[in-house]
Amino acid sequence: MSEQTIEKLKKMKLSKFAEAYQDQKGKPEYQKMSFDDRLTLLVDLEYDSRVNHTIERNIRNANFYDSTACLEQINYKPERKIDKALIEELSTNQYIEEGLNVVIAGASGCGKTWISNALGVHACRSRKRVKYIRLPELLMDLETARIQGAYRKMMKQLGKLDLLIIDEFLLSSVNETEVNSILEIMELRCNKKSTILCSQWTPEGWYQKLGGGPIADAILDRIINSSYKILLEGASMREEYSKLK
Repeated sequence: MSEQTIEKLKKMKLSKFAEAYQDQKGKPEYQKMSFDDRLTLLVDLEYDSRVNHTIERNIRNANFYDSTACLEQINYKPERKIDKALIEELSTNQYIEEGLNVVIAGASGCGKTWISNALGVHACRSRKRVKYIRLPELLMDLETARIQGAYRKMMKQLGKLDLLIIDEFLLSSVNETEVNSILEIMELRCNKKSTILCSQWTPEGWYQKLGGGPIADAILDRIINSSYKILLEGASMREEYSKLK
């Protein structure tokens, strides 16, 4: 009977439950426990296994530049001028619950990508759906989707993500079609889902990169008025952590 039960558990995809049940059968100390206590252990093991599997899958699917980045390892050297209180506030993931954005700006190598990835991995640990992508790559993917007739489908997917991290945001100017795509993304996500934007330019420099005019105004309005801002300073972190040292 117990072998049949184990087989049924596996068919129901309760593999961790089945494994723990089989383990309990072979150990006398479990026989002294009440049914409720034993069942609680089995359910907890299955639940924890599924939570961990979801976290691992979300981190894998996010395609982070650095999936090992974590908030606990942020370098708070004074010259970087990172507001630790702000990082601690963001670590609650409340900004994601409220659909707020984060703008991370600073010179090349100052650690924008790493901090954005640390926030993203932290969100994945709370079972949030996250995607990391560079703006040039995102715009190319959207153009490919447009040619293949899958543009609306891709936009819908972008709109569902709990956290979208766009790196290299407006590193160079964009054309009219790309500006319209950026507007559509921000409109889909504004006050509903969170977006982290990493840029070498502060938001004050984005207007010209977007070509100016009402569409640029509309994009900036949807970003700036609902964003936390992290402005990084100091020397390049690539130099400090270079493997050649």
